[in-house]
Amino acid sequence: MKFELSTKTKQEIDHWLTKYPADQRRSAVVASLLAVQAQNDGFLSDIAIDAVADYLKIPRIEAYEVVTFYDMYHLKPIGKHKIAVCTNISCMLRGSDDIVHYLKKRLGIGFNETTSDGQFTLREVECLAACGGAPVCQVDDQEYIENLTPDKIERLVDKLSER
Repeated sequence: MKFELSTKTKQEIDHWLTKYPADQRRSAVVASLLAVQAQNDGFLSDIAIDAVADYLKIPRIEAYEVVTFYDMYHLKPIGKHKIAVCTNISCMLRGSDDIVHYLKKRLGIGFNETTSDGQFTLREVECLAACGGAPVCQVDDQEYIENLTPDKIERLVDKLSER
């Protein structure tokens, strides 16, 4: 079985390739993997990772090294919405444990799990670099929600459930 890169994904990878010298194609691997992950409904299968490496003309192991190092890549399907909660010291001191407890109870899942309806995936992250707004979470790899409280996180989950 082979993974086919879409025209849009190839264009995005080609865009990143223009930013690096021709002999440094591996420099585009991070962005290329993200593009393929987006094409593949939010996760990277082995054949998708292989397709990136083959397109970049780099050894496949180099793509796997990147995928397994960074936590922004997902090796199995994830929910429609990903909530990543920082549990580092600043957030922990400001109540992230309460946020985590609420989310686990409300969603009925633990870290690195997805709700049975496929709506939510809960992730624990070491640091979101937003200590001044602790506790903090990131939604769908984009939006930061700071100064979390159980009420605030409840409203967030309700809002995401409507999308």
